[in-house]
Amino acid sequence: MDTPNREKEIIKTSFIGIIGNVLLVAFKAFVGILAGSVSIIMDAVNNFTDALSSIITIVGTKLSGKRPDKKHPYGYGRIEYLTSTIIGVLILFAGGMAIYESIQSIIDHFQNGSMPSFETYSIIIIAVAIAVKVGIGIYFRLKGKKIDSDALKASGMDALFDSILSTGTLIGMLVAKFANVYVEGYIGIAIGLFILKGGFGVLKESLSSMIGDRFEREYVLQVKEEICKVDGVRGCYDLIMNSYGHNKNIGSVHIGVDANLTANEIHVIERNISALMYTKFNTIMTIGIYAENPSNEADKEKLKGILDIIKEHPTVLQIHGFYVDESAKSISYDLVVSFDDRKPEETIQEIKAETEKKNEGYMVFVQYDQDFSLSE
Repeated sequence: MDTPNREKEIIKTSFIGIIGNVLLVAFKAFVGILAGSVSIIMDAVNNFTDALSSIITIVGTKLSGKRPDKKHPYGYGRIEYLTSTIIGVLILFAGGMAIYESIQSIIDHFQNGSMPSFETYSIIIIAVAIAVKVGIGIYFRLKGKKIDSDALKASGMDALFDSILSTGTLIGMLVAKFANVYVEGYIGIAIGLFILKGGFGVLKESLSSMIGDRFEREYVLQVKEEICKVDGVRGCYDLIMNSYGHNKNIGSVHIGVDANLTANEIHVIERNISALMYTKFNTIMTIGIYAENPSNEADKEKLKGILDIIKEHPTVLQIHGFYVDESAKSISYDLVVSFDDRKPEETIQEIKAETEKKNEGYMVFVQYDQDFSLSE
């Protein structure tokens, strides 16, 4: 889905959430005040925070769609991650308030023997409100997944948690009315803890996106496969991709090419890759070139010797950019080392020393590359 239509869908969905939650606030506040039920009044307050979440989503969506400018040349797409974080905080607030008010209700019950009084119509209203809330939650989650909106997915999760909270409230109402037993405070604490767990989950996901998640391995493999299909590309290495919002990526990659290609031929390859990445993967890609020349037997033997050395270092994931310069008597190559290696620089130095030992008279240059996309 293109950006303008995606933005419209997010705003439309959020407006539906605002209208639904405002109606729920009105009904629950009415029932809660008449029944003298703290849990129902807090449920109404919780729905108010949901309406606020939808407003935040709309504002975040409008801001994230702003054009890049001098101060923020990568655009404002990451504001969506901030929106999800704020919604996560609201979920935590709702869970904390549910626990606090439930404890207050328990204290009041033991001190004063207070019991809320519920009419049948109150129970029906809360039951209908639960169904509406579940519908809103599922609708938001499905829309969020369809258009890849973390904010909508977070709002949908919030709504589903609220429906669970309301279900607890309903159970407390039924037990109080028909068994004259006080339980709503205890149910409220249990549900509040459950909501807190969900809020931390939303925060963890949104903050991870803000820090910079690694792209899914399947997606990375697809990108590499497509790049390797471009005529003249011998290999694809050092792929780095950064997300700056929905379908707004910036990245870099190294490709291996025949050392005998002309600048014009390399230019055509580079342009073909840039066009591919922009049109198919919504990525502005910078391309670096490795001239690969292990074509004669002597160079192939040197490469084989290095591969034998690397086999003794299981944390080394890949070697690329191998080049022998006979005029300068130098050997250069890059190594990708896993994050599992706690001392990658030492590993590189060991391999470099062993390479020099096997190739006397040659200077050896080894570049350490981080594992941005190789490991699972």
